[in-house]
Amino acid sequence: MSTHLTQADLPQADGQLPSLGLALERSPETVPTSPVARVKWLASPSSAAWLRQATDHAELVLIDHAHCERKAAGVALQLMFRYPSDQGLAAVLSPLAREELEHFELVLQLLQRRAMALRPLAAPPYGAGLAQSVRRREPERMLDSFLVAGLIEARSHERMALLAAHSPDPELRALYGDLLASEARHFGLYWLLAEERFSRPVLVERLGQLSVLEAGLLATLWGEARFHS
Repeated sequence: MSTHLTQADLPQADGQLPSLGLALERSPETVPTSPVARVKWLASPSSAAWLRQATDHAELVLIDHAHCERKAAGVALQLMFRYPSDQGLAAVLSPLAREELEHFELVLQLLQRRAMALRPLAAPPYGAGLAQSVRRREPERMLDSFLVAGLIEARSHERMALLAAHSPDPELRALYGDLLASEARHFGLYWLLAEERFSRPVLVERLGQLSVLEAGLLATLWGEARFHS
């Protein structure tokens, strides 16, 4: 996918978000001889090396997944507290935070069934790198916060699709498959929040910049298996 986003890639004038479903294609740079999930808005797909790492260390990825769901709920709540007078924001992010916590509970229950402890894990540089890209002055800070949160959801959607297709564990395939629609919708919510508050050209330009940065943070595989390693 081109790293330059055009008007055709984005919601139409009526504000309707185009489908965030997966376009399946074959790509030797990602997963050899298998259809590879490509998600709009991402500058590049995940690598075959990440998929091998994730399937070889499924326990670590599952624990990290629980942490990611909890963090996603925290991001939604943080934005609500940061902008308390924005009622439209709260109306969208409150149910989103609840759904993220429901997903956390699903993963936690699976860990408990497998007698696996939810333990702290060292974080890869992905989240911190994206956080550093958020500008500090308003309203740019709000825009970047929406788009960074949305990109993380889009990447999570792509990687869940890969695990749903390629994990050797049937229970994990089912888990990730069940969460796909929610992850796609979550990015859509962050996009619509931004579109309601910022002009389309500003969104297109900034999302293009951040998507390139996001892909760059994943270009080198981190040494330990994580959802965003």
